[in-house]
Amino acid sequence: MDLTALPNPLTVEDRFRALDQLIGRTPLLRLPIRFRGLDLTIWAKQESANLTGSIKDRMALHILRTAYRAGAIQPGDIIAEATSGNTGISFAAAGRALGHPVRIYMPDWMSMERVQVIRSLGAQVVPVSADEGGFLGSIGLAEEFAEQHGGVFLPQQFDNQANVEAHATGTGPEILAQMHGRGAEPDAFVAGVGTGGTVMGVGRCFRARAPQARIHPLEPANSPTMRTGCKVGKHRIQGVSDEFIPSIVALDQLDEILDVWDGDAILMAQRLAGELGLAVGISSGANFLGALLAGAAIGDGAHVATVFADCNKKYLSTDYCREEEYRDEYLSREVDLLGFHVAPWRCELCEVDGAPVLEA
Repeated sequence: MDLTALPNPLTVEDRFRALDQLIGRTPLLRLPIRFRGLDLTIWAKQESANLTGSIKDRMALHILRTAYRAGAIQPGDIIAEATSGNTGISFAAAGRALGHPVRIYMPDWMSMERVQVIRSLGAQVVPVSADEGGFLGSIGLAEEFAEQHGGVFLPQQFDNQANVEAHATGTGPEILAQMHGRGAEPDAFVAGVGTGGTVMGVGRCFRARAPQARIHPLEPANSPTMRTGCKVGKHRIQGVSDEFIPSIVALDQLDEILDVWDGDAILMAQRLAGELGLAVGISSGANFLGALLAGAAIGDGAHVATVFADCNKKYLSTDYCREEEYRDEYLSREVDLLGFHVAPWRCELCEVDGAPVLEA
């Protein structure tokens, strides 16, 4: 239905206000664990609570809002983006809610669920093979489309500072507010690097408001792009390590790079789902393992924050739903999961001395 054809049609501002109510302010999980004789606490943002079930909703909404304010996008423009899946889903949903056609360029080895969800949201999917360049080819094709057609907006998630701002002004302050409300301070933050927006944005927030916290980017041990500076090997953690280091990632502003094996991430995600009922995706298993490594380096009693970026429903056709062989170098069997508590978002943020806190 074309909303503009109705009497008193919704304005763009109306639509942004509606999306604001469906994105962000997600629960924070507190997971007490034992690992290699240490008692650690992992605090994980449950990002499946967002509109389309992933953390990418935050970035998509903020990029579009910033573009509208700058006049970089006009009503009716086509949104064209290269993505490994979750970002495409987020732009498809937010773009259609704002009345835009959406065109998504995506490597053809991503899970079929991602493709189907994007199409179900009314967006067009353009699959890109490895021979056509994979992720880099997807970016090139999106840019070529914009050059050949008028009225095309390129979010350019890998280069757009609004991606970082979404987490510096949203995810990071929320984590601190919810931890402070429970009397805790973060000793570290860990996030897998796809675009790098999450780790750079939360890192920016923590550097200003929780400077004691270490900020660790994470990548697959199978494919250590940040360590080597280029694409090396293959891995199965979709949405992380997309063949290159994005321009918004400043490694000199971050602490040690952590890496985990993709098979271990799958096993950890399976354990979180099968033992705790937390239906998280493979990258969430990776983030959890990275948080273990960060916490172990700090010592007993450490509090480490991370994100559970999405749910497991987009991985049902992948190795997530198959038996994974355990290897000696894996960590997932060494973890004692002791349940979880939830720090819900019960009230709005208020400002105290310029820093957001939860009202009592």
